[in-house]
Amino acid sequence: QVQLVESGGGLVQAGGSLRLSCAASGGTFSSYVMGWFRQAPGKEREFVAAITWGGGRIYYADSVKGRFTISRDNAKNTVYLQMNSLKPEDTDIYYCAAGFWANGLFRPLEGYWGQGTPVTVSS
Repeated sequence: QVQLVESGGGLVQAGGSLRLSCAASGGTFSSYVMGWFRQAPGKEREFVAAITWGGGRIYYADSVKGRFTISRDNAKNTVYLQMNSLKPEDTDIYYCAAGFWANGLFRPLEGYWGQGTPVTVSS
């Protein structure tokens, strides 16, 4: 089973940038589609972005298209989320997950989640 640890969250002003990282261990990282979700207390979890194992297919939520970029380095077992032009509504806890792509959706595997890293965007 893959263990996932996110880092890179923090406080940033609107219009600023952050780069999140998700380091994987304990499994075959390159076998999985990797993705990012975000969730605030009391809100539903929202899909943000996903990337296939070779990076050949990338998917974004409409709310982040053109601002966020997902990438992965299979040699380092790490997936990244570069977040630019941040808005206050991007404030959330960001989670990475490992899973697969099916029926047009990213399907995280149960238990293949990181602990989350908080992002706060001030106006």
